[in-house]
Amino acid sequence: MAPVIYPTTNLTATEQMCLDRGEGIYVFDTEGNKYIEGLAGLWCTSLGYDNKEVIGAITDQLNKLPFTHTFGGKTHQPLMDLADKLSAMVPVEDAYIFFGNSGSDANDSHYKMLRYYFNAIGKPQKRKIITRERGYHGVTVAAGALTSLPANLAHFDAPVEALSILRTDAPHYYTGRKGNETEAQFVDRIIVNLEQQILAEDPDTIAAMIVEPITGASGVIVPPEGYYEKLQALLRKHGILVWADEVICGFGRTGADFGCTTMGIKPDLMSFAKQLSSAYFPISASVIPGWMYKEMVAPSNEVGVFGHGYTYSGHPAACAAALKTLEIYERDNLFDHAATVGAHLQAELRRLFADHPLVGEVRGKGLIAAWELVSNTTTGATIAGGKGGAAAVKACRDNGVILRAVAGNARAFCPPLIITKPEIDDMLARVKRAVDTAYDSLKAEGLLEG
Repeated sequence: MAPVIYPTTNLTATEQMCLDRGEGIYVFDTEGNKYIEGLAGLWCTSLGYDNKEVIGAITDQLNKLPFTHTFGGKTHQPLMDLADKLSAMVPVEDAYIFFGNSGSDANDSHYKMLRYYFNAIGKPQKRKIITRERGYHGVTVAAGALTSLPANLAHFDAPVEALSILRTDAPHYYTGRKGNETEAQFVDRIIVNLEQQILAEDPDTIAAMIVEPITGASGVIVPPEGYYEKLQALLRKHGILVWADEVICGFGRTGADFGCTTMGIKPDLMSFAKQLSSAYFPISASVIPGWMYKEMVAPSNEVGVFGHGYTYSGHPAACAAALKTLEIYERDNLFDHAATVGAHLQAELRRLFADHPLVGEVRGKGLIAAWELVSNTTTGATIAGGKGGAAAVKACRDNGVILRAVAGNARAFCPPLIITKPEIDDMLARVKRAVDTAYDSLKAEGLLEG
């Protein structure tokens, strides 16, 4: 075993698969096995695994200027071009962009810039951030504290209180409803809960609320109709900024340019990574409105520097990769393609699994989806210890599909945006066989009710 500390891995079960190469929507391991990459790596390889245009853009940039930092007045053309492109695309007023390397550091950068901004305008007490139960926003110290998944918090002693982070209800009707509560009643209840929390904390102490338009690692939660309309009205009423974590949803994943477009969100701040470069080169973007940026200029002049940045902020090759990726999205109408094939994915998932004895709920938008594995479809009772997800993972792999268990017993789909309808049908046929196999094995182990 190599002396590697593997990320987000059970350290007693490392090196179970060694991938060797990729082609289109497929990856191949070192034993020659071919798999459909049903999660686009980690929600990110939107253009598949062998896009020669993006590889060429990176190679050309490496040959021309392989690196320059962007500290102290230095810049380069790909960086400026990418900033101009993103500023014109995003639904943020007069957008300015800070570039980093990952979704985690994009959210960390936002956390710091919010404090910087409110200090600059004389409101240092306005520093609390609201996050949601079952939210995932990264693993650095601040982003990790904004994350609410137990596995990401256990043993790390995340400084949640020290960082002034508040938690509110997850907008997941299937697992959060009470009794015979309708979706509308569920939404009203959790919005009332949030307002009571805001008033108890004092709105003048709360800077922003961070939301994934549709969640990823917490199980692809699609909030009920009306939730975001009422949530935004509440936040605007109390002067709290809307911070959209688009690290997974951004750039076509939901069948639109951004998850905010799909879900009707008007954000003040946006975080990007993953599909910004189709994961061919690490890059992230933290987007703030021009009115926020302008208040940060004078304090930086007083100190002599805006004291935040990474060695690789705006890396030339990363910017070249992102520019080419965005060009391909636009030229090939991939957002529209994702909407079309995504509608097919959603319809087929519901046709195949809505009445399956192991599946309690099918949910998603565009090319992101999940189903919830349960021990009883009437009660929605979960399967102990996440064993349903583990069984489905193995069965899918045995059938040539790589998916991922999220939030214990949910299984997520997030294939490359370039996937076709026939490829979706092939993937789902394999997954159907896998779920049937998982059901039989779980039933034989006595893990299912009835």
